[in-house]
Amino acid sequence: MADRDIIIGIDAGTSVIKAVAFDLSGRQIAAAAVPNRYDSGPNGAATQNMDRTWADCASALRSLGERVDGLARRTAALAVTAQGDGTWLVGQGDRPVGDAWLWLDARAAETTRRLAGHGRDAARFRATGTALNTCQQGAQMAHMDRHCPDLLDRAEVALHCKDWLYLNLTGVRATDPSEASFTFGDFRTRSYSDLVIEALELRGRSHLLPPILDGSRETHPLSDAAAEATGLLAGTPVSLGYVDMVMTALGAGVHTDTPGAACSTIGSTGVHMRAVRDEDVTLNGRSGYVICLPAEGMVTQVQTNMAATLNIDWALRVAADLMSETGHPHDYADLVARIDGWLARSEPGALLYQPYVSEAGERGPMVNANARAGFIGLSAGHRFPDMIRAVVESLGMAARDCYGAMGELPRELRLTGGAARSGALRRILAASVGAPVRVSAREEAGAAGCAMMAAVAIGAYPDMESCVAEWVTPLLGEAEAPDPALQTTYADLYPAYAEAREALEPVWDRLAEHRDRRTTPEIDAPRTAQGGS
Repeated sequence: MADRDIIIGIDAGTSVIKAVAFDLSGRQIAAAAVPNRYDSGPNGAATQNMDRTWADCASALRSLGERVDGLARRTAALAVTAQGDGTWLVGQGDRPVGDAWLWLDARAAETTRRLAGHGRDAARFRATGTALNTCQQGAQMAHMDRHCPDLLDRAEVALHCKDWLYLNLTGVRATDPSEASFTFGDFRTRSYSDLVIEALELRGRSHLLPPILDGSRETHPLSDAAAEATGLLAGTPVSLGYVDMVMTALGAGVHTDTPGAACSTIGSTGVHMRAVRDEDVTLNGRSGYVICLPAEGMVTQVQTNMAATLNIDWALRVAADLMSETGHPHDYADLVARIDGWLARSEPGALLYQPYVSEAGERGPMVNANARAGFIGLSAGHRFPDMIRAVVESLGMAARDCYGAMGELPRELRLTGGAARSGALRRILAASVGAPVRVSAREEAGAAGCAMMAAVAIGAYPDMESCVAEWVTPLLGEAEAPDPALQTTYADLYPAYAEAREALEPVWDRLAEHRDRRTTPEIDAPRTAQGGS
């Protein structure tokens, strides 16, 4: 075993599947990626072909093998994490029942509202620490049970994306403590809760819930079939990671010995997290998540806004479409490169933009499937740079909104995600939350987080804290203090942002009623996920 000096982390996101090789001390050696795709359909459907997802994962691992000499014989372990929520149903012979319902799928909106309005939901929330929303497997399965029960009838187990990949890697049906507890269980016990299952009206479907496996303590061997598909050696230990958002936060520095530190991942969605002991969790309101960390007694309090850089993608594609109509097509990457120039030519805080561009609405700091994006304060003097600035500033306002819902604002903010490379966005985030920001030099934080679990599982480290000390802390960059003038501007702007959110809720509901009265067009064309990471 002395020559086994590599741990592979697999991170299957909405936009791309990555396979990353690390040495046992956490240094990244190489990475390979395969684009990921999802399909859009009527009534807010967002689905992904399960066989294609596994094939893409195997392809990423084979590509990694082409980049690293002797990867198969050198691999001590591999671990997998993936996009969270959603429903990946598996039936007889470990075959998919159909395409997976993703976290972007909005079809369960009405079911979510009905369940959230029931008297039992308060007890469910206290157990899970997590507000019910359309993204979650519990809401989606409850919707299936009522409207398309044949899907559940044909299923033998309900998995998440990483669980599906783990099944293909090892032949083992399982899920992890993080997704199990915030969907169907209790974060204090890290196990399923009959109370929660009953509140979701799924007692008759509870046999579909898989065993819970902690990948920092237990592994399973890579199967012969998976070895042939990936080019790795059969028998290699495989660790089932926690959900991607906590793996990314773990790799980026959410769990260190710095008091008041928090971590935000700014990608397709915005994920805002702080690590606390499970006994110290204070549940405020009816939004957010509590998600277990792979560390004794530690959890993350989480608020997530459904769309972060998806808002920027939308604005730039509107611009690209308009230019193409006039005979001046522009490359998307070229437009991204122009953002800093547009920000320099616009005034901070001149407009408000509500960043609820996802068709699934919003889940943090409020849960409203009808929430929609919009500008506030437009006048004839405003131009496209002003609108782009408002869209970018909304990511800072959303982060401030989410951290405020968890209590104290961070004393230090660690950033990860592709958008963290933007100096302009870092300045906006620092000023919005009023705290210095640090960016980890870790290129692939999600893959690193699950690889850290495998490192602990195979005994390379005695516990997660010692692994964090070597894999995470040394890679944190210098603190970037917030600009005082910008901080003052955003402190003045934020109350208007929050008041607008509250005032617009009945308007969003009225617009949703209007949409429901219209005939929904059939949309069957596939759409590639345009993630910010």
